[in-house]
Formats: sequence, C-alpha cells, structure tokens
Amino acid sequence: GILDASFHSLFVFNQKCIIQKVNKKSCELFGWSNDEFMGKNFSTIVTDGNTSKNDSYIDHSTETEIKHMIGLQREVLAIRKDGSMFPCVLGLSQCENSDLICGSIRDTTIDKEYQSELERKREELESKQLM
Repeated sequence: GILDASFHSLFVFNQKCIIQKVNKKSCELFGWSNDEFMGKNFSTIVTDGNTSKNDSYIDHSTETEIKHMIGLQREVLAIRKDGSMFPCVLGLSQCENSDLICGSIRDTTIDKEYQSELERKREELESKQLM
C-alpha cells in the first residue's frame, strides 16, 4: 500500500505507543516481521542514548510530551531486533481525524559516515596548509 511506497521506515501507533501498523522498510531495517512488530511498544525500537539499558526514549515521555514532539524531528538511536543500534532521525506526526501517531525513521548511518569523512579531509587540508 501507500506506506510501503516510502523510502523510510514508517510506524503507526496509538497514544500508548503500541504499534498498529508498519511498512516493509521497517521490517527490512529492523529485522522484525510485520507480525512481530504488532502490539509492541514503539519505545522498544528507539532510544535517545542517554537512558539506561531497560529504559527508552518514548517510555520517559508522558502523553502530553509526546503531543509536544508531534511535528518535530530529532536525532535518536534505533534498536534492531539483534540489539544493534544505528543513528536515525525520528519524526512524529498526528494521523488526520485519529488519535493515531505516525512515526517516520530515517537511517542516518551513511550521512554520519560522510560527515566524519568530510571532517577528516578538512582537518587533513588544514594541517597541510599550516606546513
């Protein structure tokens, strides 16, 4: 369907952060099947990197705080089924005429690698100019 046309992982979850629907990209990126995602808390796949191992990003957010995150994008870490993490941008939006929330996750691993490489090259050039 329409969700599967996206290049990014998409999740639809309710006000209690229980996943209701995912797209194929989510299954590919996270290593979970569609059925495995259903009924899981969205917080099991995202963390801000500052919480303890068993706590997660959205678990610390009250319903009111989640509403304040809607319309914003922020960098977080996503957690795959195998426990490995990757950097991503999480965006949340309210589904029209519904209490459901849509979460969009864009993997930024390659962006971060390019950024690091550019920084390394910049430092290399600067050091050559000082010689």
